[in-house]
Amino acid sequence: MATYHSSRGRSPEIGFGDTLLGGLAPDGGLYLPTAWPELPKTEGDYASIATAVMAPFVADTIGLDDFGSMVEEAYAAFLDPQVCPLVELEPGHHLLELFHGPTLAFKDVALQLLGRLFDHELERRDQRVTIVGATSGDTGSAAMDAVRDRDRVDIVILFPKGRTSEVQRRQMTTLDAPNVHAVAVDGTFDDCQDLVKAMFADEAFRTRVGLSAVNSINWARVMAQIVYYVWAAQQLDRRDTPTTFCVPTGNFGNVFAGHCARRMGLPIERLLVASNTNDILTRLIHTGTMTAEEVVPTLSPSMDIQISSNLERLLFELLGANGPATAELLTDFRATGSASLRPEQHAELIAGFAGGRLDDSETLDVIRDIHDSTGMLVEPHTAVGIGVARRLRRVDETVVTLATAHPAKFPDAVEQATGVRPPLPAHLADLYERTERIPTSRTTSPPSKISSTACDAADRRYPQPRSPMMPSAATAGILIIRSGEHPDNAAPPWGTSGPASPEERARGNRGDASFDAAAQRPRRVDPDRDDAGQEALVARPQGRDHRPHSRPGRRW
Repeated sequence: MATYHSSRGRSPEIGFGDTLLGGLAPDGGLYLPTAWPELPKTEGDYASIATAVMAPFVADTIGLDDFGSMVEEAYAAFLDPQVCPLVELEPGHHLLELFHGPTLAFKDVALQLLGRLFDHELERRDQRVTIVGATSGDTGSAAMDAVRDRDRVDIVILFPKGRTSEVQRRQMTTLDAPNVHAVAVDGTFDDCQDLVKAMFADEAFRTRVGLSAVNSINWARVMAQIVYYVWAAQQLDRRDTPTTFCVPTGNFGNVFAGHCARRMGLPIERLLVASNTNDILTRLIHTGTMTAEEVVPTLSPSMDIQISSNLERLLFELLGANGPATAELLTDFRATGSASLRPEQHAELIAGFAGGRLDDSETLDVIRDIHDSTGMLVEPHTAVGIGVARRLRRVDETVVTLATAHPAKFPDAVEQATGVRPPLPAHLADLYERTERIPTSRTTSPPSKISSTACDAADRRYPQPRSPMMPSAATAGILIIRSGEHPDNAAPPWGTSGPASPEERARGNRGDASFDAAAQRPRRVDPDRDDAGQEALVARPQGRDHRPHSRPGRRW
C-alpha cells in the first residue's frame, strides 16, 4: 500500500485518499511518499504512460481500471492529441509544450486529473470538501475549471490583485459556475499563500468546512506532473540516457516533480531552475543560503514569488528526511528571512540542480530572438526557461525546456517583443467580452457550501498566531459565509463591470496595474477599484502592512 508522511515529521502516515483530500498535513508539513516506487516500463500514448507512472502512488485506493478511465477522460479534451507535444527549438534543445489544456497552462495537466480524483474519492466516502487555494496566475483558473459544477466540491481561489495578466484574471472572474469563487488579495502571492496555510493551520476551521487544497502543496498535483518528464524522455528515446530539463519556476512544484521522476529512476542529468528577478531559488543553488527579498512585479508574474512552498519537500530530503530539522530550518527562515544549508547539504543540492535568472529586458530579448529565428511565439515564463537553458547548457547536453503557458495568456509582453499579438484559441476567443463576476451560491446549495469571497476586516484585532510559522485563520481575515447567510445584493470582488473596453484590452500583463510599454514599468491605478473604476472587494492580510512582506528580519 502506498503511504505518505509529512515533511515536518509530526503527523501520522496516511494513504493516498487522505493525502489527496487533506492537502497540507496537520503539522503544517507537505506530504511525500514514504518510499519511492521504481519507474515502470512504459509504452503507448500519453494517457497510457500516465496511468502506468502514477498507478503505484494510488495503489489500494483506486482500482487500476477506474484510474485509467479517469486519466483518459482528463486528457481527452486537450487541444493537441499528444497532450504534451515535444518540439525541437534548436539542435539538442527541445520545448515540451504543456499548455494545450483548457486554460492554456501546465497546471491543466495535473488539475484536470485532480478534479476527477476528488470526485471519485468524495463519492466513495459520501463527503464534500471546500478547496481553498492561492494562485500566482495559472493555478486558479486551472483549478476552477477542473472542479466547476462538481456536486461535492466548492472552491475559493485567492490571487494577488494587480499581479496577474488580464487573461489570467478574466479566466477566473468570468467563470460562470455556482461552486467556484475568486478573491483578489491586496498583496503578493506569498500573502495569498500565507492566508491559505493559516486556514489549514486552524484545525477547528479546517474540520468544520472540510478544507482541502489544489495548490502544488497537494501531493497529487506533483504526482501528475512527474508523467511529462517520463513522456519527454520516451519521445526522445532517452529512457536510458540522461537528459537535462530546464524549468521556469516560482513555487518549485514543477521542478520538484522532475526530482521525483529522478528518484523513481528516470536518468536526469540536471534540473535547471529558471528564475526571473525574484531569484531566491537561483541564489539558494549558487550560495546555499536562501534570503527573502521584496517581491518585484515582472513580465512573468507566475514566478513573482519569494517563499516557494514545494522547496520544503526538497529540503526534507536534503536534511535526511528529518522532519523536526526541516521544521526548525523553515521556522528560522520565517523568523529572520534567511536560512542556510550545511556544506554537505549544499553539495548534494548542486550535484543535481543548477540555476539561472533573466530580468524583464533579457526576457523580451529571448521572445524576440525566438520569433526572429524560428517564427515561434513564446510567452515570458517560457522565455525565461529558454534563456537560462541556453546560458547553462553544456556541450553535447540534451536539454528539454518546459513551455509552461500559451503565448496568448501574456499577449502584451509578446506583442511588445515581436510586434505580433497572439490570438486566444477559439474556446476563449470571447474572453474579453465576458462579464467579470464571482457567482454567489444558489439557495439550493447544501449548508456546507461556501458562497462568499472575502472582506476587509482591518479594524479587527486577533490573538497571536498559535503557530510560529504563519498567522492563524482568524488573523488571515478571510470571512467565509455559508449558504443562506450571503446577502443577495453583495457585490462581487470585480463588480459586474462587463466586457473590457479597447483601452482596458490594451493594458499590460499586470491585470489592474496597467503597463507602460515604453518605460517597461507598471503604472499604478487605484488599488481599491477594478478596471472599470468600481469598488473592488479585496481581502487584506490582517495585522500587517500591505507592502511585500518577505524581507530579512521580519517576524511572523
